[in-house]
Amino acid sequence: MFIAILTYKKPLSEVDRFLQAHREYLAKHYAAGDFIASGPQTPRVGGVIMTKAENRTVVDAIVAQAPFNINGIAEYQIVEFTPTMCCNSVISSIFTR
Repeated sequence: MFIAILTYKKPLSEVDRFLQAHREYLAKHYAAGDFIASGPQTPRVGGVIMTKAENRTVVDAIVAQAPFNINGIAEYQIVEFTPTMCCNSVISSIFTR
């Protein structure tokens, strides 16, 4: 499992210009079963995306398609982790797809 931590490199006015494309990108990957959860950081300096993928190469390919990445809006830090504990209802929904 991976977490993508996005940090904006541009002012929020630039971020907002690409927000609709970013939301469409998220929807596409939720539909494909790639994304588990996502949302903005508080304060709004970036975002976080929890991703289910086989390996880092797959995650890198997904991030390469991100409008915020393509347009230089955000920097992406990818963290791989192995969940060892989780809420049962969450774990069943994540791993049954």
